[in-house]
Amino acid sequence: MQIYNTLTRRKEPFTPLEAGKVSMYVCGMTVYDYCHLGHARVMVAFDVISRYLRERGYDVNYVRNITDIDDKILKRADENGESITTLTERMIAAMHEDEARLFVLPPSHEPRATGHVDDIVAMIETLIEKGFAYAADNGDVYYRVRKFADYGKLNNRQLDDMRAGSRVEVDIHKEDPLDFVLWKAAKPGEAHWASPWGNGRPGWHIECSAMSTCCLGDTFDIHGGGPDLTFPHHENEIAQSEAATGKTYVNTWMHAGAVRVDQEKMSKSLGNFFTIRDVLAEHDPEVVRFLLVASHYRSPINYSLDSLTEARKSLTRFYTALEGVELGAIASSDVSAYRERFTQVMDDDFNTPEALAVLFELAREVNRAKQENPEQAPKLAAELKQLGSILGLLQQAPQTFLKGTQQQGMPLSESEIDAKIAQRQQAKENKDFAQADAIRDELAALGIILKDSREGTSWVLEAT
Repeated sequence: MQIYNTLTRRKEPFTPLEAGKVSMYVCGMTVYDYCHLGHARVMVAFDVISRYLRERGYDVNYVRNITDIDDKILKRADENGESITTLTERMIAAMHEDEARLFVLPPSHEPRATGHVDDIVAMIETLIEKGFAYAADNGDVYYRVRKFADYGKLNNRQLDDMRAGSRVEVDIHKEDPLDFVLWKAAKPGEAHWASPWGNGRPGWHIECSAMSTCCLGDTFDIHGGGPDLTFPHHENEIAQSEAATGKTYVNTWMHAGAVRVDQEKMSKSLGNFFTIRDVLAEHDPEVVRFLLVASHYRSPINYSLDSLTEARKSLTRFYTALEGVELGAIASSDVSAYRERFTQVMDDDFNTPEALAVLFELAREVNRAKQENPEQAPKLAAELKQLGSILGLLQQAPQTFLKGTQQQGMPLSESEIDAKIAQRQQAKENKDFAQADAIRDELAALGIILKDSREGTSWVLEAT
C-alpha cells in the first residue's frame, strides 16, 4: 500500500508502527456552528480511508477530536445568550446527525479539548522546562518558534520568509512576532481553568498535540485534516509535540482537498457557503456522498447542481443494476477479479475514482448477466454491493433510491403516484388505452418513469 505523505511530498510504502494495527488522528470540528461542506469533505475522505484500512485487515484506532473551547465558541455563546456548554452540546449533536446521514461511521474515540486540560497544562509545563516556551507577564504562555530547528518542514517554509511575508499581529508580550500562544489568560467573566500561570484556557494548537499523544502515544501512524490546516496548525503541532517528547510526532501526514462551489472558493462573503444540512435539505445524502467520493481525496471538489446531477445518474446506474436481483454468495473467480483490481487501485493512495471505475464495469457485467447468465447475476450483484460498501455507498434498497424517497422536492407523494398507477391500471382494464398512455405521459413529464412487468407496475425517479 502506498500513501502520499504531505511531509515528504511523495507516495511512500505504508508500514504501520505495529504490525496489523493503524493509529490515526484527524483534526475534527470547532463546534460553534453547523458543519459545512468543507467539513463533509474531511469527514467522508477519512471515513473511506478508515473503512478501507479495516477492509485490508488492519485494527484501526481512529481518533477525531472535538474543539469545544475556543474564541469563536465564546463569541457565539455570548451572541446567542447561552452557555458555552449549551452551545457546544447542541452543535455536537447536530454534527453527529449530519455524519450519520452521510453514512460516516463514528471514530473509535472522540476526545474533547475540555476533557484534556490537565494533559494540556502538563505538556506546556514540559515545554517551559525544556526552554521551548515562556510565560509572559500578561498571563499568556507562548511557544518559542525559533527554538525548534525544524519549524516549517511540513510546509517547506523558512522562518525568515514567514516573517517577511506574514501578517503577524503585533504583541508586545511576545519575544518574537512568530511565537504563538499555548495558554491564554482569561478575561473577566470568561470561561477558564486553573493553571500555574493563572486562570485561562488552552490555545488551539496545543489541544491537538495533547489529545493525539494521550490517545495514540508520542508517535503514531497517520495524522489527517483539511487543506487549510497544514499551516500554521499542523506545523505548530509538530513543533510542540516533538519538542515535548523528543520523538517523531507522526509518520504519515494526509490532507484532503478543498471544496469549491461553481469553481469558486466557498466563503460567506461570496454567498456560496453551504452547511451540510442546507445541502441535505435539498439532495439525497448518498448523492452528496458519491460526489465527495468521486474525486481523489487529495483533489479539490467542485460542488454544483451539475455535479450533483451527474452523481445521481452514476448512483442510478449502480442501483438499476442491483434492482430485482437476489444477492448471492460470492465464490466466483470472475467476481474476485473485480475485487483484486479494486484493491489494487485503492492500495495506490486510496484512488477512489479508479475504484468507482471498477464498480461501473461490474455494474455493466451485472446487467449483462441478468439477461445472458441469470445464475451468475446474484454473485456479481453481491460483489458490487460489498465493494460499494467499502466506499460507504450502495447501502439502500435499490427501490428506495430509485424512487427518490430520500430526495427532497418530490413532484408527487408516493401515495399520489400509487393512486395514478391504479387509475392507469383501471383505464387499461376498461380498454381506455389513450387515458392509460396520458397518465404514463403525465408522470413521465414529472420525471416519474413507470416500469411494467408480470408482477405489476413499479416506478423510479428519472436521474436528471
